[in-house]
Amino acid sequence: MLTARRSLLLGALATAAARAAPAAPRAEPAFATVTPRPLEFPRDHGAHPDYRIEWWYLTGWLEAQPQPLGFQVTFFRSRTPIDPANPSRFAAHQLLIAHAALADPARGALLHDQRIARAGFSVAAEERDTDVRLDGWRFARAADGRYEAAITAGSFELAFEATPTQPLLLQGEAGFSRKGPRAEQASHYYTQPQLAVRARLVRDGRSASHAGRAWLDHEWSSTVLDPDAAGWDWVGMNLDDGAALTAFQIRRKAGGSPLHAYAALRQSGAAAVQLFAPAAVRFETLATWRSPRTGATYPVAQRLHVGSRSFDTQPLLPDQELDSRGTSGTVYWEGASRLLEDGKPVGRGYLELTGYVAPLTL
Repeated sequence: MLTARRSLLLGALATAAARAAPAAPRAEPAFATVTPRPLEFPRDHGAHPDYRIEWWYLTGWLEAQPQPLGFQVTFFRSRTPIDPANPSRFAAHQLLIAHAALADPARGALLHDQRIARAGFSVAAEERDTDVRLDGWRFARAADGRYEAAITAGSFELAFEATPTQPLLLQGEAGFSRKGPRAEQASHYYTQPQLAVRARLVRDGRSASHAGRAWLDHEWSSTVLDPDAAGWDWVGMNLDDGAALTAFQIRRKAGGSPLHAYAALRQSGAAAVQLFAPAAVRFETLATWRSPRTGATYPVAQRLHVGSRSFDTQPLLPDQELDSRGTSGTVYWEGASRLLEDGKPVGRGYLELTGYVAPLTL
């Protein structure tokens, strides 16, 4: 139904445009540029509307029987090319998008839902601190640092508190995270690892309480990917000993060596973050899964070489593909995964795989 409505709308717009007199071209509004600067809190917990794209990305595991569950709650903010001088409250200067997913091995595939709306009225991403609201979904940061979320999806309800147990982890160079060979290919990026979670989950009319652990990424940019980039493989892992491991590679459309790679490891109780040069980071495919819906083949189990150490990711279940073409326009694999070292479990987190159905555009 959504596809049919979109086709009709596009057809009507094309007809109207063909009949209209040609208008003088208008330049897109300038987007803010990411440059190295100290991050300031709580302000930088909030939205940054002058930048093209931003997300608050929370992934985690919930303890359950007979097997644990994975969950994802993500809010995106996107600045559009609409003239900022347009005073209409109905002008879509900012779009908000939200994704929520639950990974249950007993089901064999994700339960997921998504939302999209223009900012305004009851839809907002506040600038003073984390507070994102969209169609009854909300993700906000309290004064004491706890994150609170309430999600009523089509097939489940999830409400949780996520309490920090460690300081913020500033990725890259004090929060300036490079994503490619060019200076402008960068983002502001920080992580809140090892969040202690208390959640209430409702499925099939049954409510249950769960404890768990989560990971939050907050990132904003105007130019993230190189034109030759296909997408990325990303890992965020809470280790059982309290450490936090981040790694990603930006893949080329033509294959071969990545455009850029990065890894950071912070030990439990340590203030310093160990950063690894791109040459010291390598992803190696261990197992793949082919989607029966999109035909994409994803490397759902990977060996991650970071310096002198090697870690293996192991998916909670193979089918964790999330089709968000109705909102963000992409299909990606967002998978709850165990982390192993020398064959032994050492952590839990998420592996994200983008650009496998089609090259990713932001």
